[in-house]
Amino acid sequence: MIGLDTNVLARYYVQDEADAEAVKQHDAAKRLIESGKPLMVCKTVLLELEWVMRGYYHFSPAEISRVMRHLMSLSHVVIEDKRKVEQAIAQCEAGLAFADVLHFVSYHACESMATFDDKKFAKRAKRLGLVPRIIIPE
Repeated sequence: MIGLDTNVLARYYVQDEADAEAVKQHDAAKRLIESGKPLMVCKTVLLELEWVMRGYYHFSPAEISRVMRHLMSLSHVVIEDKRKVEQAIAQCEAGLAFADVLHFVSYHACESMATFDDKKFAKRAKRLGLVPRIIIPE
């Protein structure tokens, strides 16, 4: 099994035609990912991939969701904690930030999650009735 780094996935999903090296890397990433060889992607790589697509390449939330769902659909690719990642993607589609919900779903065994992000994530998570409950430390 081959573990994939963020830059390999970014080159696969982002086609930067203006840079010859990027085109070469895209082709190499495509050959590897479409080879059918057993591959693995860890949650930290998914977190970084979302940040790169959103922050650097300005992908929309819908585009990021499509990329994540495509990657999840590849039968030869093992995704670390796949069920939790799927939950995170679903919550992103409900309007929450990927990083916030990826952290949140990883705390499924906890009674609560502490955050100071009470303006966006905490209020939305409470409104959606997500478990574990969100607390704001005082």
